[in-house]
Amino acid sequence: MGLVFALWPVTVSVQELIANQASPQSALTRNEARLYFTLRLQQWPNGRPIRVFVLPDDDPLHIAFVKNILGLFPYQLRSAWDRQVFSGTGQAPTKVASEAEMLQRIATIPDAIGYASAAANDPRIRTLEVR
Repeated sequence: MGLVFALWPVTVSVQELIANQASPQSALTRNEARLYFTLRLQQWPNGRPIRVFVLPDDDPLHIAFVKNILGLFPYQLRSAWDRQVFSGTGQAPTKVASEAEMLQRIATIPDAIGYASAAANDPRIRTLEVR
């Protein structure tokens, strides 16, 4: 019986785009979010560099976020990062091990952006509306 549950796919229904409270944005278009997470835009509109945080490629929350919020497949996002790294034009985003670590990093690093399964209950983190 335990094996049946172990093979049952994990689904994540809610994803929130989050940023440090100091970020200058309160909302992004889907295209802007995509540009930030593909690292094509590397600065906020005020010129400060963005710090992008992501979960591992196979994490269910990462997969759901990439598909539902960014409108991409995870392999497309990985390809964009790999192209920049291998061409020497950029770096991959910072990978965190868990959603708890993601929240801690977003809360304590100015200009950080990431995602969570639900709105953070932390005044240092703001949820960004995706239009």
